[in-house]
Parts: sequence; C-alpha cells; structure tokens
Amino acid sequence: MKLQVLEDSKGKQTGVFVPIEDWTLIKNSYPDIETLDQDLPQWEKDLIDKRLEAIQKNPQRLRPISELLDELNRKV
Repeated sequence: MKLQVLEDSKGKQTGVFVPIEDWTLIKNSYPDIETLDQDLPQWEKDLIDKRLEAIQKNPQRLRPISELLDELNRKV
C-alpha cells in the first residue's frame, strides 16, 4: 500500500491519500468502514452512561484484562 501523507503550508500533517485500489481492498475487508464516523444510537449512549455510573459507584469491580484472559485460559 502506497499512502501519501498530505501536509499544509507549515508542514503540519492534515490527511492521507489512499490509492483507490487499496481503498477498495480496505472496504472489502471492512464493509462498515464508511459508517464508522456516524454517531452512536441513543440506546448505546444510554448503556455506556449506565455502565460508567456503575463503575463510579463500585470501582473495585474493575479488573485488569489479564485476569480475565487467565481465567478464560484456565477453563479451556
């Protein structure tokens, strides 16, 4: 993949040019890629807010992901 980084007159990176052939391959691998910038539906936002509130009330419930992976490996 031959990407080109676009810069403004001050040399600040402002974007990336992806050749159309590569973009087509990306879209075939990730069909929802063009919808990723859409807002979450309200029900998802509400669910996230509810989970964040539960974490604030009971932060000791959070555990490192390594503990979960260890637990899952023990069950295999």
